[in-house]
Amino acid sequence: MTTRPERHTARHPRARPEHPTTRHPRARPERPTARHPRVMDVMIALALLGCATLGASLSIPGTSRPSGDAPAVALAAVSCLALLVARDAPRAVAVAVTACTVATLAQSYLPTPLTLAPLMMALYWVAARTDLTTMRVLGGGAMAMIVITTVLDRPTTDLLLLRTVGPVLWLLLPLVGGHNARLRGAYLESVHARALHAERTREEEARLRVAEERLRIARELHDVVAHHMAVANAQAGTARHLAPTQPEQAQKILDELTSTTSSALLELRATVGVLRQADDADSLEPAPGLHRLPELIAACESAGLTVTVTTDGEPRPLSPGVDLTAYRIIQEALTNATKHASDHEARIRLAYSDSRLLITVANEGAATGSAVPGGGFGLMGMRERAHSVGGDLRAGPRPEGGFEVATALPLHSQVTDDHEATP
Repeated sequence: MTTRPERHTARHPRARPEHPTTRHPRARPERPTARHPRVMDVMIALALLGCATLGASLSIPGTSRPSGDAPAVALAAVSCLALLVARDAPRAVAVAVTACTVATLAQSYLPTPLTLAPLMMALYWVAARTDLTTMRVLGGGAMAMIVITTVLDRPTTDLLLLRTVGPVLWLLLPLVGGHNARLRGAYLESVHARALHAERTREEEARLRVAEERLRIARELHDVVAHHMAVANAQAGTARHLAPTQPEQAQKILDELTSTTSSALLELRATVGVLRQADDADSLEPAPGLHRLPELIAACESAGLTVTVTTDGEPRPLSPGVDLTAYRIIQEALTNATKHASDHEARIRLAYSDSRLLITVANEGAATGSAVPGGGFGLMGMRERAHSVGGDLRAGPRPEGGFEVATALPLHSQVTDDHEATP
């Protein structure tokens, strides 16, 4: 047998599954704000304090302004200190900053964007960290209180747009920006969750495919080895028994034994061929099917088992997967009959219908060893084969004595034939 190089895909660096927490080499670098959020909060708070201080010093000619900036600066400092915990408590911070801003505007300071800067940042965190209802309630409440305060402070029409429409427009900006940031964060989290789920699904699917392939190869090896070794053992025993009295007959059986072992080696080679690389697929042996049933019967008869075949209905073409399954089930049933049939006879019945093939293999042997229903790898493999193509199998003692294997298979497999028909 020609030795083929083994595949070592597990050692290739590209074959290693990437850990879900491993960063992709082409992923964008982490921002400094994500690594040090508290430092950035302090810097933003200081910048907002500077904005509020500058806003408190602004005035419009022809309007009165407070005598000093100290009250506004103090309230702005309280607001900026509260903003340091806005990530963790956005609702409480928004309420506190709104109160400080209302107190500032009640002292006749202008409602400019600089004065409203701390409140704008507080509303941004509300929109980014809370639900839509909370954002609407706190944002709308802050706007209403600011407008009411500025109107009551100066109940004239002077600078009416600056005192009403202006604050509403400026406070809408952080609400919209924070809401978009929350939506973007939720989208990125969903994408990350889907990526992790897809990674786990791929790994589980790969493990499942490997387990299925190992089970399929183990089933094929069992069928090939069990059948041929059982036939070879029976042939060797018969030849030894006949050698002293019928040397010519013993020699004929030994020749058949050589053919049996050769067939075993060929089928083993074909079975192991599923491990070849894709470019070697053309050199694989064709999968066995019912067209090789005469060879199988001849091998069993050389081992001393008499096999009769009855066909009901018009034989119909089978898909490759079903053809292989039917052959392997009959092969395993005849192997059990070779070992357990007391009268050394087996009867095969093939019944074709419009959509199914019924196969029955019966013998007079006792239900012992691997012939016990549900026991042994042979019956287990037959059931798995039948179920894999959408069929069913029943095996067990007959009421009138003996043992019977009966299976109903569809004429066309319900799974991919290329996968099931690989020898």
